[in-house]
Amino acid sequence: MRAVFALLLACLPLAPTYADDGIPTAKTIIERVYAAAGGETWRRPLTLYLGGYGIFYPDGTEAGRKINERHEMYRVYPQASPLAHVANGKVRINSWRGGKILFENAFDGVQTYTQAGPTGTAGDSREWKENFGFGIIRYALDPGMTLTRLPDDSVEGRATYTIRVSDTGEGTTLFSIDKENYRVLKIGFATPKGWHERLYSEFIDQSSPRWVQPMRVRLYYNGIKQNEIVWQKFEVNKPIADAVFVIAKP
Repeated sequence: MRAVFALLLACLPLAPTYADDGIPTAKTIIERVYAAAGGETWRRPLTLYLGGYGIFYPDGTEAGRKINERHEMYRVYPQASPLAHVANGKVRINSWRGGKILFENAFDGVQTYTQAGPTGTAGDSREWKENFGFGIIRYALDPGMTLTRLPDDSVEGRATYTIRVSDTGEGTTLFSIDKENYRVLKIGFATPKGWHERLYSEFIDQSSPRWVQPMRVRLYYNGIKQNEIVWQKFEVNKPIADAVFVIAKP
């Protein structure tokens, strides 16, 4: 019996060892994210346009699955962002289903809008807190930010570093970063709606200007998929008129 037990133990995989235990630091990992994604162009972009379609689950069930055949986002980035989970810069998101506008959301740098026009609220409302989080990684090395390397993990079979970015307020965001190519595969942060996660995949590496763009993003609340966006085109640093971010009353 002892011989059989010893044989079984010999067949078990050895505990993994990592040459970089404790290294690289959180700061080094973020620096490598920037270099891999496009350098200074990615770290401090001016604008971004994304166009594609969306799959939505309004009631959180497969039976409630809806397809918005046209979905797009316009973005003007700020040059500084001390807080992770409030609207900043300028942004507009439009979504159509059946050839009709389903929803529009915009922030012009001061106030927010829906398809009904101005909402009378700024970019720190509950809805906007649920939508901003990824961008803080671009400002993670700015003064006042705190980086913490959390336990390594994996995302969909890819070995990852986990970095917590804490902003100058009380906002924290977790980033799961591919150990091999330093792409951001997942983020997570707390929202008024619950724990929010996004998974990024199907990356395209554009050469001019250099920019790595995930073309698929899946969004979850409390572990349940809420929607999935498939981007089919993108444009980096092309001018976007201020009027795009203002929605007048119908």
